Amino acid sequence: MRLFFSKPIRILIITFVFITSSLIIGCTRGEPKKSDKDPFAWWQEARFGMFIHWGLFTLPAGEWNGIEVPYIAEWIMKRARIPIAEYEQLAKQFNPAKFNAEEWVKIAEAAGMKYIIITSKHHDGFAMYDSKASDYDIIDATPFGRDPMKELAEACKKHGIKLGFYYSHEQDWHHPNGRGNDWDFDPKKIDFAQYLEEKVKPQVRELLTQYGPIAIIWFDTPLIITKEQSQELVDMVHELQPNCLVNGRLGHGLGDYQGFGDNQIPGDVVTGNWETCGTMNDSWCYKKSDHNWKSTKTLLKLLSNIVSKGGTYLLNVGPTAEGIIPQPSVDRLLEMGEWLKINGEAIYDAGPSPFAGEFEWGAITTKPGKLYLHVYDWPAKALIFYGFRNSAKKAYLLADKNKSALQIEQTKVQDNTINQLTISLPPQAPDKNVSVIVLEIEGEPDVDDTIFPQIDNTIVLNAFRANLEKAKSDSLISIGGGGVIERWFNTENISSWDFQVFEPGEYDLILFSAAHHWQGWIGGHKVKISLNGEEYVVMTTDQGRTANISTLTWQDAVTYVARVQIAKAGKQYLSLTALKINPEKNQGFRFRSIKLIPKSLNYMNNPENFSPVQRPYMEEMEEFNRKLETFQN
Repeated sequence: MRLFFSKPIRILIITFVFITSSLIIGCTRGEPKKSDKDPFAWWQEARFGMFIHWGLFTLPAGEWNGIEVPYIAEWIMKRARIPIAEYEQLAKQFNPAKFNAEEWVKIAEAAGMKYIIITSKHHDGFAMYDSKASDYDIIDATPFGRDPMKELAEACKKHGIKLGFYYSHEQDWHHPNGRGNDWDFDPKKIDFAQYLEEKVKPQVRELLTQYGPIAIIWFDTPLIITKEQSQELVDMVHELQPNCLVNGRLGHGLGDYQGFGDNQIPGDVVTGNWETCGTMNDSWCYKKSDHNWKSTKTLLKLLSNIVSKGGTYLLNVGPTAEGIIPQPSVDRLLEMGEWLKINGEAIYDAGPSPFAGEFEWGAITTKPGKLYLHVYDWPAKALIFYGFRNSAKKAYLLADKNKSALQIEQTKVQDNTINQLTISLPPQAPDKNVSVIVLEIEGEPDVDDTIFPQIDNTIVLNAFRANLEKAKSDSLISIGGGGVIERWFNTENISSWDFQVFEPGEYDLILFSAAHHWQGWIGGHKVKISLNGEEYVVMTTDQGRTANISTLTWQDAVTYVARVQIAKAGKQYLSLTALKINPEKNQGFRFRSIKLIPKSLNYMNNPENFSPVQRPYMEEMEEFNRKLETFQN
């Protein structure tokens, strides 16, 4: 990732790792046995896969004893602290008679997805396949009497879709030596090594020997597993199937590729192979009360955004207890598939953007000699790039079979020191969701990545591109989901930016602070912004919420700072200091970005700029805590 920090400061940046179902684990590729084929060849082409969360937890669908349990529904056993003896009764009722593996795989295929990952055993410990290592499985414990993993393997083979298995390797709320169940078992008496030998390793072996070639073993939520134990698992996977990939949540950086947290996307290009898994609504498994569906446009924006940073998108569906993928999920997947039929060239086997950071208008993917401009918000007249040094040969809409040329103009600005590329556009976007423009260029992309991406002269100063001054190791500043600076406690820290302004005039100076997706938003931090020697002191307030495309489970609280005058074009300097931190809930200051928005755009008076995607999680979690007390009492 290209972070604009000085070398000493980079050493001080701490990646804040949190252990929940949304665990962020970074990793590098290990040294598995060599194979004749590159196990990542298909991955780099795929870019888009289907996640499936399915199990006993789909029966209660988020409710227990007539009361809705907040939070993601596959965690209902733990959140409601359901005793094993009660939870086991679900198995006697689980009979997904409408399950049809062929239909599921056809939906994935029609959506343009290239692989499927399904929960073979989630945290509740129930195996969704025929396991000889445990009788707590779909064959021995349910009236269904079929192995859905076997049927899926056959359907995937038939349709050319890669198959992988999710497997919870540490949390197991049914096994006395698994982690996570502290209401039936005494955590102090857990023998995790025994659990690893008697259940985890035998079941992983079964998954890798009973269902043909497996593309990925997708482990989840490592807690205190040792590095040696993680290594034993990855070695076993690579011994049994050398081309099978191990995801980044194995633990200790020993997976084959990096996995970001649930619904989280880095703020900049990340080198190497990485994946983000995401939900269509809020819960992963089916939850009857969850109708908070992301739109097709939002899902396509997320897909483009992830690929533009070098990643792969694993998009989830949560089938019902009957075995049906909910229709809202199907509708969105089919619409995405139709878009990919036209624009798939810009996604499959596409490389990341050559520019640092994000564009307000969209994202960029690449192939040799081509840039693909994924436009979310269609500009009125033109797209303008600064610092693009290549010679542009031709531009056209990817959806235009005739490849009719769009007008291109390349000039120099700022006293002939900065390249400017302008692509004139038709007045209307050709696609209601995401329109793609192809820009053919000469040579490898060559850009000045010290120039911040701009559209309509709006300057976005992202946290992940800041220079951190006076940072200390005890300040615990971390670059979290989507490039947020989290846990900013030390008032000696200064974030600063050197940037270019191309049009002098009046700008609205606005600060965006991040609201965490279940811890909520904490304001009341006193901060100082200095712009070219002028100082502005403000308390962070919530004057409206706006969604950030990188992390749609986070919202940004908007704090208006001031209307400022930038007298002349050229280089500018801005710094941000926290003068006083609100100690509430020990969260610190969560900072996303500062924007300089031209007065003419009237940002603060446009209601479309304040449209949160997710409902306030803090209120939901407070309600959950009240209901949890009811269950426990």
